[in-house]
Amino acid sequence: MQLIHALDPLRSAIDALRADGAIALVPTMGALHDGHLTLVREAKAKAAHVVVSIFVNPLQFGANEDLDAYPRQLERDCALLEAEGVAVVWAPKVEAMYPAGFATNISVSGVSEGLDGAARPGHFDGVATVVCKLFNQVLPDLALFGEKDWQQLAVIRRMARDLDLTRPHADAILGVPTVREADGLAMSSRNAYLTLEQRAAAVALPTAMRAAIAEIEGGVPVGDALSALARALLAGGFLSVDYAELCDAADLSVLPARSDKPMRLLVAARIGKARLIDNMAVAP
Repeated sequence: MQLIHALDPLRSAIDALRADGAIALVPTMGALHDGHLTLVREAKAKAAHVVVSIFVNPLQFGANEDLDAYPRQLERDCALLEAEGVAVVWAPKVEAMYPAGFATNISVSGVSEGLDGAARPGHFDGVATVVCKLFNQVLPDLALFGEKDWQQLAVIRRMARDLDLTRPHADAILGVPTVREADGLAMSSRNAYLTLEQRAAAVALPTAMRAAIAEIEGGVPVGDALSALARALLAGGFLSVDYAELCDAADLSVLPARSDKPMRLLVAARIGKARLIDNMAVAP
Protein backbone atom coordinates (compact mmCIF):
# COMPACT_ATOMS: atom_id res chain seq x y z
CA MET A 1 0.00 0.00 0.00
CA GLN A 2 1.25 3.47 -0.88
CA LEU A 3 0.70 6.45 1.43
CA ILE A 4 0.87 9.59 -0.71
CA HIS A 5 0.79 13.25 0.35
CA ALA A 6 1.55 15.14 -2.88
CA LEU A 7 -0.29 15.40 -6.18
CA ASP A 8 2.45 14.45 -8.66
CA PRO A 9 3.25 11.12 -6.96
CA LEU A 10 -0.49 10.45 -6.72
CA ARG A 11 -0.95 10.90 -10.46
CA SER A 12 1.96 8.59 -11.19
CA ALA A 13 0.52 5.94 -8.89
CA ILE A 14 -2.96 6.27 -10.42
CA ASP A 15 -1.56 5.93 -13.96
CA ALA A 16 0.20 2.70 -12.95
CA LEU A 17 -2.93 1.28 -11.30
CA ARG A 18 -5.21 2.17 -14.21
CA ALA A 19 -3.14 0.07 -16.58
CA ASP A 20 -4.16 -2.93 -14.48
CA GLY A 21 -7.91 -2.32 -14.09
CA ALA A 22 -10.69 -0.13 -12.73
CA ILE A 23 -10.17 2.19 -9.75
CA ALA A 24 -12.65 2.82 -6.96
CA LEU A 25 -12.38 5.83 -4.65
CA VAL A 26 -13.61 5.92 -1.06
CA PRO A 27 -13.39 9.52 0.25
CA THR A 28 -13.10 9.83 4.04
CA MET A 29 -11.99 12.26 6.73
CA GLY A 30 -10.22 9.46 8.59
CA ALA A 31 -10.92 8.21 12.13
CA LEU A 32 -12.04 5.07 10.37
CA HIS A 33 -14.62 2.64 11.75
CA ASP A 34 -16.35 -0.44 10.38
CA GLY A 35 -18.69 1.74 8.33
CA HIS A 36 -15.73 3.04 6.35
CA LEU A 37 -14.24 -0.43 6.04
CA THR A 38 -17.56 -1.69 4.69
CA LEU A 39 -17.23 0.90 1.92
CA VAL A 40 -13.71 -0.33 1.21
CA ARG A 41 -14.88 -3.96 1.01
CA GLU A 42 -17.68 -2.99 -1.36
CA ALA A 43 -15.18 -1.06 -3.47
CA LYS A 44 -12.84 -4.06 -3.62
CA ALA A 45 -15.70 -6.21 -4.87
CA LYS A 46 -16.38 -3.78 -7.71
CA ALA A 47 -12.94 -2.64 -8.86
CA ALA A 48 -9.42 -3.93 -9.34
CA HIS A 49 -7.89 -1.24 -7.11
CA VAL A 50 -9.14 0.87 -4.20
CA VAL A 51 -7.92 4.36 -3.36
CA VAL A 52 -8.98 5.83 0.00
CA SER A 53 -8.61 9.54 0.61
CA ILE A 54 -8.12 10.84 4.14
CA PHE A 55 -8.54 14.59 4.43
CA VAL A 56 -10.20 16.62 7.18
CA ASN A 57 -11.66 19.28 4.94
CA PRO A 58 -11.68 22.74 6.56
CA LEU A 59 -14.12 24.13 3.97
CA GLN A 60 -16.99 22.01 5.28
CA PHE A 61 -16.64 23.09 8.92
CA GLY A 62 -18.37 26.19 10.24
CA ALA A 63 -16.78 28.79 12.51
CA ASN A 64 -18.02 27.16 15.71
CA GLU A 65 -17.74 23.54 14.64
CA ASP A 66 -15.27 20.81 15.55
CA LEU A 67 -12.50 21.18 12.95
CA ASP A 68 -9.68 21.30 15.52
CA ALA A 69 -11.18 18.55 17.67
CA TYR A 70 -12.05 16.19 14.82
CA PRO A 71 -10.13 12.94 15.45
CA ARG A 72 -7.00 12.46 13.37
CA GLN A 73 -5.27 9.07 13.55
CA LEU A 74 -3.53 8.49 10.25
CA GLU A 75 -1.18 5.72 11.41
CA ARG A 76 -4.05 3.65 12.80
CA ASP A 77 -6.18 4.30 9.73
CA CYS A 78 -3.41 3.22 7.39
CA ALA A 79 -2.93 -0.04 9.30
CA LEU A 80 -6.63 -0.80 8.91
CA LEU A 81 -6.61 0.02 5.21
CA GLU A 82 -3.48 -1.99 4.49
CA ALA A 83 -5.15 -5.00 6.10
CA GLU A 84 -8.07 -4.52 3.71
CA GLY A 85 -5.83 -4.54 0.65
CA VAL A 86 -6.15 -0.87 -0.28
CA ALA A 87 -3.73 0.16 -3.02
CA VAL A 88 -3.29 3.86 -2.22
CA VAL A 89 -4.08 6.16 0.69
CA TRP A 90 -4.26 9.75 -0.57
CA ALA A 91 -3.68 11.97 2.47
CA PRO A 92 -2.95 15.49 1.20
CA LYS A 93 -1.94 18.36 3.42
CA VAL A 94 -4.26 21.36 3.51
CA GLU A 95 -1.79 23.43 1.50
CA ALA A 96 -1.73 20.72 -1.21
CA MET A 97 -5.51 20.71 -1.50
CA TYR A 98 -5.95 24.47 -1.14
CA PRO A 99 -2.73 26.21 -2.24
CA ALA A 100 -2.17 29.92 -1.76
CA GLY A 101 -4.60 31.91 -3.87
CA PHE A 102 -7.23 29.16 -4.04
CA ALA A 103 -10.47 30.99 -4.91
CA THR A 104 -12.96 28.49 -6.38
CA ASN A 105 -16.15 27.31 -4.72
CA ILE A 106 -18.75 24.83 -5.96
CA SER A 107 -22.32 25.44 -4.81
CA VAL A 108 -25.12 22.97 -5.52
CA SER A 109 -28.57 24.52 -5.20
CA GLY A 110 -31.76 22.70 -4.34
CA VAL A 111 -30.71 19.49 -2.60
CA SER A 112 -28.15 21.35 -0.46
CA GLU A 113 -30.45 24.04 0.89
CA GLY A 114 -32.52 22.39 3.64
CA LEU A 115 -31.72 20.03 6.50
CA ASP A 116 -27.94 20.10 7.11
CA GLY A 117 -27.59 22.83 4.51
CA ALA A 118 -29.79 25.11 6.61
CA ALA A 119 -28.30 24.02 9.92
CA ARG A 120 -24.69 24.30 8.69
CA PRO A 121 -24.42 27.20 6.20
CA GLY A 122 -21.67 26.64 3.66
CA HIS A 123 -21.16 23.00 4.63
CA PHE A 124 -22.21 21.49 1.33
CA ASP A 125 -20.26 24.05 -0.68
CA GLY A 126 -17.19 22.72 1.12
CA VAL A 127 -18.24 19.11 0.50
CA ALA A 128 -18.93 19.66 -3.22
CA THR A 129 -15.67 21.54 -3.71
CA VAL A 130 -13.44 18.99 -2.03
CA VAL A 131 -15.16 15.98 -3.60
CA CYS A 132 -14.89 17.51 -7.07
CA LYS A 133 -11.17 18.04 -6.46
CA LEU A 134 -10.78 14.45 -5.23
CA PHE A 135 -12.56 13.17 -8.32
CA ASN A 136 -10.27 15.22 -10.57
CA GLN A 137 -7.16 14.11 -8.69
CA VAL A 138 -7.91 10.38 -8.63
CA LEU A 139 -10.16 10.11 -11.74
CA PRO A 140 -11.87 7.00 -10.35
CA ASP A 141 -14.13 4.74 -12.38
CA LEU A 142 -16.50 4.64 -9.41
CA ALA A 143 -16.81 6.19 -5.96
CA LEU A 144 -18.54 4.91 -2.85
CA PHE A 145 -20.21 6.88 -0.05
CA GLY A 146 -22.19 5.85 3.01
CA GLU A 147 -25.94 6.36 2.94
CA LYS A 148 -25.80 7.71 6.49
CA ASP A 149 -24.93 11.05 4.90
CA TRP A 150 -27.94 10.85 2.58
CA GLN A 151 -28.03 14.57 1.76
CA GLN A 152 -24.30 14.58 1.03
CA LEU A 153 -24.77 11.71 -1.41
CA ALA A 154 -27.58 13.61 -3.16
CA VAL A 155 -25.43 16.75 -3.42
CA ILE A 156 -22.47 14.86 -4.88
CA ARG A 157 -24.60 13.05 -7.46
CA ARG A 158 -26.24 16.34 -8.49
CA MET A 159 -22.83 17.97 -8.86
CA ALA A 160 -21.56 15.11 -11.01
CA ARG A 161 -24.61 15.31 -13.27
CA ASP A 162 -24.55 19.08 -13.58
CA LEU A 163 -20.82 19.25 -14.33
CA ASP A 164 -20.92 16.30 -16.77
CA LEU A 165 -18.28 14.40 -14.83
CA THR A 166 -17.13 11.16 -16.42
CA ARG A 167 -14.71 9.85 -13.80
CA PRO A 168 -16.82 9.01 -12.05
CA HIS A 169 -20.09 9.39 -13.92
CA ALA A 170 -23.02 10.23 -11.64
CA ASP A 171 -24.39 6.70 -12.09
CA ALA A 172 -21.09 5.30 -10.77
CA ILE A 173 -21.39 7.23 -7.48
CA LEU A 174 -22.68 4.45 -5.29
CA GLY A 175 -24.39 4.60 -1.91
CA VAL A 176 -23.72 1.85 0.63
CA PRO A 177 -26.31 1.18 3.38
CA THR A 178 -25.60 2.63 6.82
CA VAL A 179 -23.58 0.37 9.11
CA ARG A 180 -24.97 0.25 12.64
CA GLU A 181 -23.82 -0.81 16.08
CA ALA A 182 -25.54 -3.80 17.68
CA ASP A 183 -28.05 -1.48 19.40
CA GLY A 184 -28.92 0.31 16.15
CA LEU A 185 -26.88 3.52 16.46
CA ALA A 186 -25.33 4.51 13.13
CA MET A 187 -21.55 4.24 13.15
CA SER A 188 -19.86 7.66 13.05
CA SER A 189 -16.45 9.08 13.86
CA ARG A 190 -18.26 11.62 16.03
CA ASN A 191 -19.55 8.84 18.30
CA ALA A 192 -16.09 9.03 19.87
CA TYR A 193 -17.16 12.34 21.46
CA LEU A 194 -19.78 10.56 23.59
CA THR A 195 -19.25 9.64 27.21
CA LEU A 196 -20.37 6.17 28.26
CA GLU A 197 -23.61 7.63 29.63
CA GLN A 198 -24.25 9.63 26.47
CA ARG A 199 -23.46 6.63 24.28
CA ALA A 200 -26.07 4.59 26.13
CA ALA A 201 -28.60 7.39 25.70
CA ALA A 202 -27.81 7.89 22.01
CA VAL A 203 -29.71 4.73 21.08
CA ALA A 204 -32.84 6.85 21.56
CA LEU A 205 -32.15 8.24 18.06
CA PRO A 206 -32.66 5.09 15.96
CA THR A 207 -35.32 3.87 18.38
CA ALA A 208 -37.39 7.05 18.06
CA MET A 209 -36.90 7.07 14.29
CA ARG A 210 -38.18 3.52 13.92
CA ALA A 211 -41.20 4.40 16.08
CA ALA A 212 -41.96 7.47 13.95
CA ILE A 213 -41.67 5.46 10.75
CA ALA A 214 -44.08 2.85 12.10
CA GLU A 215 -46.55 5.62 12.93
CA ILE A 216 -46.25 7.30 9.51
CA GLU A 217 -46.62 3.98 7.70
CA GLY A 218 -49.61 3.23 9.93
CA GLY A 219 -51.40 6.41 8.93
CA VAL A 220 -50.52 8.81 11.77
CA PRO A 221 -50.20 12.39 10.44
CA VAL A 222 -46.57 13.18 9.62
CA GLY A 223 -46.46 16.27 11.84
CA ASP A 224 -47.72 14.32 14.85
CA ALA A 225 -45.21 11.52 14.32
CA LEU A 226 -42.31 13.94 13.99
CA SER A 227 -43.34 15.88 17.08
CA ALA A 228 -43.42 12.64 19.05
CA LEU A 229 -39.97 11.76 17.70
CA ALA A 230 -38.52 15.08 18.89
CA ARG A 231 -40.10 14.69 22.32
CA ALA A 232 -38.66 11.19 22.65
CA LEU A 233 -35.16 12.40 21.83
CA LEU A 234 -35.30 15.25 24.35
CA ALA A 235 -36.71 12.93 27.00
CA GLY A 236 -33.99 10.39 26.19
CA GLY A 237 -31.07 12.72 26.87
CA PHE A 238 -30.57 14.71 23.68
CA LEU A 239 -30.01 18.43 24.16
CA SER A 240 -31.73 19.62 20.99
CA VAL A 241 -33.11 18.49 17.65
CA ASP A 242 -31.77 20.40 14.63
CA TYR A 243 -34.32 18.85 12.31
CA ALA A 244 -36.58 15.85 11.89
CA GLU A 245 -38.18 15.76 8.44
CA LEU A 246 -39.89 13.36 6.09
CA CYS A 247 -38.41 14.02 2.64
CA ASP A 248 -38.60 12.87 -0.95
CA ALA A 249 -35.71 10.43 -1.20
CA ALA A 250 -34.48 11.85 -4.51
CA ASP A 251 -34.72 15.64 -4.30
CA LEU A 252 -35.00 15.97 -0.48
CA SER A 253 -38.06 18.21 -0.67
CA VAL A 254 -39.88 18.18 2.67
CA LEU A 255 -43.11 16.19 2.60
CA PRO A 256 -45.98 17.36 4.83
CA ALA A 257 -47.79 14.08 4.25
CA ARG A 258 -46.98 10.54 3.19
CA SER A 259 -46.17 10.17 -0.52
CA ASP A 260 -46.37 7.39 -3.10
CA LYS A 261 -42.70 8.06 -3.98
CA PRO A 262 -39.64 6.74 -2.10
CA MET A 263 -39.21 8.66 1.15
CA ARG A 264 -36.56 9.09 3.83
CA LEU A 265 -36.84 10.23 7.42
CA LEU A 266 -33.82 12.46 8.14
CA VAL A 267 -32.88 13.59 11.65
CA ALA A 268 -30.04 15.57 13.26
CA ALA A 269 -29.82 15.98 17.02
CA ARG A 270 -27.25 16.99 19.60
CA ILE A 271 -26.14 15.03 22.63
CA GLY A 272 -23.17 16.13 24.72
CA LYS A 273 -20.49 17.44 22.36
CA ALA A 274 -21.74 15.36 19.44
CA ARG A 275 -24.16 16.21 16.67
CA LEU A 276 -25.54 12.95 15.33
CA ILE A 277 -27.33 12.48 12.02
CA ASP A 278 -29.29 9.51 10.73
CA ASN A 279 -31.81 8.61 8.07
CA MET A 280 -34.05 5.68 7.30
CA ALA A 281 -36.33 4.66 4.45
CA VAL A 282 -40.08 5.08 4.78
CA ALA A 283 -42.35 2.89 2.69
CA PRO A 284 -44.73 4.67 0.26
